[in-house]
Amino acid sequence: MITEPPVIRLHGNDNVVVARGAFESGRPFEADALTAAPIPAGHKIASSKIEKGQPVRKYDQIIGFATSDISPGEHVHEHNMGYGDFERDYAFGEGRNDVPVVPESECRTFQGFRRANGAAATRNFIGVISTVNCSATVVKKIADHFREEELSDYPNVDGVVALTHGWGCGTGTVEGQQMVQRAVGGFARHPNFAGVVLVGLGCEVLQMKLLSSRENLVVSDTLQTYIIQDAGARVAMEQGIESVKRMLPIANQATREPIPASELVLALECGGSDAYSGVSANPGLGSAVDLLVKQGGTACLGETPEIYGAEHLLTRRAVSREVGEKLVERVRWWEDYTERNNTVLNNNPAPGNKAGGLTTILEKSLGAVAKGGTTSLMDVYEYAEPITSNGFVFMDTPGYDPVSVTGMVAGGANIACFSTGRGSVFGSKPTPCIKLATNSVMYNRMSEDMDVNCGVVIDGDATIEELGEIIFEKILATASGEPSKSELFGLGDLEFLPWAAGATL
Repeated sequence: MITEPPVIRLHGNDNVVVARGAFESGRPFEADALTAAPIPAGHKIASSKIEKGQPVRKYDQIIGFATSDISPGEHVHEHNMGYGDFERDYAFGEGRNDVPVVPESECRTFQGFRRANGAAATRNFIGVISTVNCSATVVKKIADHFREEELSDYPNVDGVVALTHGWGCGTGTVEGQQMVQRAVGGFARHPNFAGVVLVGLGCEVLQMKLLSSRENLVVSDTLQTYIIQDAGARVAMEQGIESVKRMLPIANQATREPIPASELVLALECGGSDAYSGVSANPGLGSAVDLLVKQGGTACLGETPEIYGAEHLLTRRAVSREVGEKLVERVRWWEDYTERNNTVLNNNPAPGNKAGGLTTILEKSLGAVAKGGTTSLMDVYEYAEPITSNGFVFMDTPGYDPVSVTGMVAGGANIACFSTGRGSVFGSKPTPCIKLATNSVMYNRMSEDMDVNCGVVIDGDATIEELGEIIFEKILATASGEPSKSELFGLGDLEFLPWAAGATL
């Protein structure tokens, strides 16, 4: 990245630059070029003439096409640029970038919990999970019983978390039912839970026996299941409370110990994005991902609708043609899925994204892909499938933040990073979520919610590589028990939101 105050030029072949701050009309931005109109911070300025129908280039990639002639110095946004499809060269594996794991002397560790099955945890919660919305109130009443005074004798327990959702029945497709099943099963097995109580109604589609069988959930001292229709809501609530009471002393026995960073599984998410997302926070996070992969760890990118138009950058990094084809198949599935639901994949960005300077899904996707760093794409997973590969991987999730992160946490992510330009305050219990602010203005305004100010890159105070080091160290510290800003505020109980693709019956 080459920066020239007061604008940012991301590549020498680009025909737009990014405004570092707000511009008044007639202000110089590059050499002797002047702006033709006021331009908000983060928005695009044409640096050369772009004729109608010609591609607009940013990151040395096509982000859209001019809908009218654009002169140097003009603001480039919705009024003169639009989405247009173009042929993508998937070039499977041509950019494969295998990196060796660092020698043992350079291996980093974090202070985590080692579970009996060998899994590594970054938090030590007890979870109470509903299999269906009909059991949600009972689940919340069980967890609500355990306030600070009830937990004061168990200092090693991070809390009792109620996770409820709106599904478990009424999903009109087998595919949607399986997604919910995998999400609930993945959370019930999650290493960040020292114990879990599952509560169902009894007559729902997501039957407890079926869930337990397919998701390998075995009743034990730390996994209990209850059905409301067996004895009623009050009895199920009381049984659940007693189960948690029995689990608390067991969970409290867990203590932190050094665990290799190779056992971290990092979920990558961005939300409330702005034009700085692809300039500061996302490439900075990508640099941290490269450091984690070199340690032997795993990082998972998601949000298939928000890599649309940039998927060719990932297929080039695929470790095999088969892996690349799996990603393309997921994109094709989404094209069909959106068509069946009378929408289109390019119906994006959201209003907040546009206010922040993002104009098309192509531009948004190119910035989002930067979160994944530069190493080989090792595998592609369907929603909420267990993540079994080390290295950089992809999971098919929607772009909606809570649904996307729910899938990756269900897949086994024990730490998460979430970049935001407009200011999202998302949390994701039982997995701690680190917030990355793309710009200093928002970071200073929302410093109680943001963990890392990536605006230092925009301000010229750090390089992408230096920012990557900062984020990587924050990942290790948070995995070791340092509370994230969202945890300090108590966020994360209500963001469990499984995806159920298809009709609701």
